[in-house]
Amino acid sequence: MFTDMREGTVMDWAHIAAEHGKHQKSVAARQIMDSLKRLEEIEVGFAANQLTHSLMAGTLARRAGATDEEVVAALCHDLGKLFSIPNHGAIAAEMLKPYVSEDIYHAVYWHQEFQGRYYFQHLGKDPEGRARFAGESWYGFAEKLVDEWDAPAFDPSFEVDPLESFEPEVTRVFSNPKAMI
Repeated sequence: MFTDMREGTVMDWAHIAAEHGKHQKSVAARQIMDSLKRLEEIEVGFAANQLTHSLMAGTLARRAGATDEEVVAALCHDLGKLFSIPNHGAIAAEMLKPYVSEDIYHAVYWHQEFQGRYYFQHLGKDPEGRARFAGESWYGFAEKLVDEWDAPAFDPSFEVDPLESFEPEVTRVFSNPKAMI
């Protein structure tokens, strides 16, 4: 095994790719589930903390018959708030990118712009900023993600599906990256 990447051979990189694959299948879903739990600590002025909000969005997606990727997108769309609130959509999208379709990636990335319909006018911004994406293939999913699952997901009395119940979807999505390295 090399000690300098510039010295790696085909066999070295094949070994590294295989090890990445083993690690990925055993760790990613657990890390996502643990990260979702940490959202409970984040209360940023809404009626529900960020875990309850995420569970509600995921529950609404699940009850609407969404695919595993869509449910996971709804559940994880705010995971970036663990690191930064202003660009949390971009962070969450990058976490999802190796595992979901390009359309889901873009919808999560830009979900704050779509949410703007409900509050940007109060902040001096254009509430219809989402219109600039109208021709994009992911536009319809972004509207569904925000308008049907994200925007209405702040009721702390809503009976959400428990976090553990999402583990099968999270495991299926995060066990199948499109690329290992």
